[in-house]
Amino acid sequence: MKLEDLVNKGVLDLSPYKPGKPIEDLERELGIKNAIKLASNENPLGPSPLAVDAVTQVLNGTHRYPDGNALRLKDCLSKKFNVDINCLTIGNGSNDIIEFIVRSFLSDKCSAIYSEHAFAVYPLVVQAVGAEGIEVPAKEYGHDLEEMRKATKENTKLVFIANPNNPTGSFLSPKEIESFLDDLDRNIIVLLDQAYFDYSSYSNEDINFDLIKKHPNLIISRSFSKAYGLAGFRIGYSVSSPEVADFLNRVRQPFNANSLALVAAEAALLDESHLKKSLEINLDQKNFLMKSLKDLGYECIPSEGNFISFNTNGDGQKLFEALLYEGVIVRTLGVYKMPNYLRMTIGLPEENLIFLDKLSALS
Repeated sequence: MKLEDLVNKGVLDLSPYKPGKPIEDLERELGIKNAIKLASNENPLGPSPLAVDAVTQVLNGTHRYPDGNALRLKDCLSKKFNVDINCLTIGNGSNDIIEFIVRSFLSDKCSAIYSEHAFAVYPLVVQAVGAEGIEVPAKEYGHDLEEMRKATKENTKLVFIANPNNPTGSFLSPKEIESFLDDLDRNIIVLLDQAYFDYSSYSNEDINFDLIKKHPNLIISRSFSKAYGLAGFRIGYSVSSPEVADFLNRVRQPFNANSLALVAAEAALLDESHLKKSLEINLDQKNFLMKSLKDLGYECIPSEGNFISFNTNGDGQKLFEALLYEGVIVRTLGVYKMPNYLRMTIGLPEENLIFLDKLSALS
């Protein structure tokens, strides 16, 4: 018997998710120095100084297992967002939360709905469990909620909504989200993936977690990897009804969040000045980049995230490779059915100027 005969069919047909190219790999492969990475939507300011200090103080305790229930972090989140601690689930990044949801609610007898041009992980995790993935054509590079509702079937158990959407940056208003939930069968779980929510022009008051009380089939996930600058720690969370959280925690691996990530997240939540500075720089540089790219002849998709996707007016892969040789790493979007587009993370002002200079020379 071949090994392939033992592997689940959904896994057998998968292609692994490809992350942004590391700076070290590019410099080693091309023999260059001082490359910049604008590919993975990380916070260019890095983590909060409070988070760095908190991690330093607990390093000597890493021979002990972390708090398996993450009670201190849950308490911080509960107080900050006024949610019941029993509604919280902690993940090794918000991607971990996606895995919990799929493992809890999907099987090979179910279907799940997601949008065209949405996060590439959604179809991967659906396929991995053998469920049917239903991709709904995008509307102006974002979710067409009405068509997504119409696409549901009797066996549909899960709908994915990324808001803001990655990689396009499109955004659905609170009214649109609530209207969709009002019209949707309550036996269908909805994941509202808000990994980039902090960067949007809306606030926690506009989209608050009270919506879950009205719609207990709603799960809201968020990440510390983006605006909070903790991508290397891998830490995220979800808010749901206590009943849903109970099921998610049943499939959560023991000690899935390490002790350094937990204390870093706790400290980051308290450092509002670092978050405010991160958001201000992002907005300022986003406006600058949108105008600069337009002046260079590149059409941009309006973004509510910390990234911009733009039409290269040609083969995005070729321009991506040309930028690599110039020491600039961005992201190709062929896997998102957008082969003419590239996505760039909004970096520090000096990084953005280097990017524009290299792009201009190649245009």
